Amino acid sequence: MFTGIIKAKGSVTAMDRQGGDVRMTVRARDLPWEDYEIGESISVNGACLTAVALHEDGFDTDVSVETLDVTALGNLSVGSDVNLEPAMSLGDRLGGHLVSGHVDCVGNITSRSADARSIRLAIEIPADHARYIAKKGSVCVDGVSLTINEVSGNCFELNIIPHTAATTIIDGYTVGTIVNVEVDLLARYLERLISKDSDGISLDFLKAQGYA
Repeated sequence: MFTGIIKAKGSVTAMDRQGGDVRMTVRARDLPWEDYEIGESISVNGACLTAVALHEDGFDTDVSVETLDVTALGNLSVGSDVNLEPAMSLGDRLGGHLVSGHVDCVGNITSRSADARSIRLAIEIPADHARYIAKKGSVCVDGVSLTINEVSGNCFELNIIPHTAATTIIDGYTVGTIVNVEVDLLARYLERLISKDSDGISLDFLKAQGYA
């Protein structure tokens, strides 16, 4: 599990194709790599990956065909900057929201504008994932926990404060940038609970209990 609070920005230094998969090397000097072990889970742009080798300033990871197909990691190349977050430990502060590192879909930046000192972004996602997006709810974009400002159809808007822009790769987003999106875990479980295949809980029940 992760929090969506980025611990460091890294840089891709190798993308080696091996039998359809990709062995990726990421370097970042702002993490205590000596504290980690092979097998650690590390979020790279919001995708949970496993460290298969460690270096004094980074790690290697294998990116499977499935991950390449359902995330934007396949768009990375040598020199690409990435957001990094090692898995949280029990007792860590949960400054963002609970994030699994399992990317639900990719989104497309459709607009970027200044909003005082902040950046206003609009992101379009596939229509079948838009039902999980709610105004003032949480969403994870390239591993960053963010609050949704507005929702319109299958687009949503975000306000990026200067600190977030400076400490993540978001400041480099332009119209057309493809990003990894993970919807809120609670939204996915709630959908399952109120689905026709679930017993005992309905939307009417949740409304009566004050949850919807």
